[in-house]
Amino acid sequence: MSTIAGIDLGTTFSALARLNGIGRPEIVPNSEGERITPSAVYFEEDQADAIRVGLEAVNCRQLNPERAVRWIKRHMGDQDWKKDIDGRDWTPQEISSLILKKIKQDGSVESPIDDVVISVPAHFDEVRRKATMDAGTLAGLNVIGIVNEPVAAALYYATTQTVKGRVLVYDLGGGTFDVTILDIDGQQMDIICSQGDHALGGVDFDKKIVELFEEAYRKEHHVELIENEQDRAKYEDEAEDVKKTLSRRDSVRKILYGAAGSVRIEITRAQYEEAIQPLLARTEILVEVAMEEAKSKVSDIEKVLLVGGSTRMPVVRQHLANKFGFEPEVAVNVDECVALGAAIQAGLTLMREDSKKVAAGIATGLKEVQLKDVCNHSYGTICAPVDEETGQHVIRNSIILQKNTPLPCEATQTFYTMADGQTQLQVSITQGEDEDPDFVNKIATEIFELPANRPANQPIHVQYSYDVNQRMHCRFLDEQSGRTLEVEFCAGQSGQMTKTDIELAAKELSAVKVQ
Repeated sequence: MSTIAGIDLGTTFSALARLNGIGRPEIVPNSEGERITPSAVYFEEDQADAIRVGLEAVNCRQLNPERAVRWIKRHMGDQDWKKDIDGRDWTPQEISSLILKKIKQDGSVESPIDDVVISVPAHFDEVRRKATMDAGTLAGLNVIGIVNEPVAAALYYATTQTVKGRVLVYDLGGGTFDVTILDIDGQQMDIICSQGDHALGGVDFDKKIVELFEEAYRKEHHVELIENEQDRAKYEDEAEDVKKTLSRRDSVRKILYGAAGSVRIEITRAQYEEAIQPLLARTEILVEVAMEEAKSKVSDIEKVLLVGGSTRMPVVRQHLANKFGFEPEVAVNVDECVALGAAIQAGLTLMREDSKKVAAGIATGLKEVQLKDVCNHSYGTICAPVDEETGQHVIRNSIILQKNTPLPCEATQTFYTMADGQTQLQVSITQGEDEDPDFVNKIATEIFELPANRPANQPIHVQYSYDVNQRMHCRFLDEQSGRTLEVEFCAGQSGQMTKTDIELAAKELSAVKVQ
């Protein structure tokens, strides 16, 4: 039997969990004996094929920030982002694969890590989701699925606590924020909706402390504290430490060293909490939007589950307690629960798709767990219907799969060709709720070849489906000819890697040593 595992590939920290013989998830420590690994990479100057990952990478970062990468998750799926190291461009998928390779390497000491589920923010689009899966494949992992981070946390919560009622998961991680609302009844979980921001997390809270550093130094010396990337790396790391200290104490004293000399400062918790109010307000807006989508009042929420290291800030807990009238749940480890839940999801996935790989003890341990997830975004296509008033074609986004539809789901709409003799159709796959094409994300574009010498108004059936493993499938059918266009979602689109790209990159990266 293979080892069944889940990985939380986080912005600032990552973690690995595996299922034990009775189906309970356990964190697998890394080679340093730590239960979480910093999501950091450092490329050695004198060893091109040796790359430091984790705590060593963080410690080396200040030596040469240009050779270090942190918070790579924020660039996942961005075709324009590259890290140039000695003339070689590293993509976000490749850098993420180095982190995953270290996690796999450390976790395979007792038995090989093979089948895994990797967690992603609930609000990640399909491009970012596929990029995450590609990173796992590049690391030599068999990625059997992905799971939304707040859903993974809820899975672990529901299988370790006695819970019944409507639960709000408040997931404030190192680089992303998600809020998910679900109903839990024992080990039955029904996801209702999610909202999120993939550019809001602990990193942004750290930046507010850096700004306080800079303001204090500027006030004292009338010059800038940070003059180069080494200075920035130093004070970003110190800001993270200050943030953590302010979660335990009312104030922190520091000495700042700059070009004009030093200055002693004190940052109070009150100062910090005032500085981060705009960030907390952004989370509050998303909580309100999610509750509106779920048609829930404050009184309907029976539990608030905290996920992510940034929820340790007292102001976050107090803010939620004031809103809902009770203290948030602290029953799970906010750093580990996503990886633990991802391992459970990996077990559920294999039981559904390849039960021979699941040992009897694991199957028995998971047999009562039931999860019903939803589609996190609306998906559609660009079309040009005739406006009834003007008689003119109007370009708009037509939604085919509605957000929050329970998974698995499938929907079909019929569209028609516009011109006589039309031999090509440009089809776009969109993500978003707006009818205006300018306000949705075009996540794939393909050319559908059609037969010649036909009149206009030929029916084209567009079928979208979304499976329980968070994979989307698109099919375009020309009714008259029977021709079809199957879209292997996002392959080759928006800078994503094709199967050939992945095979070539995986072969190259297999020779790279991570330590």
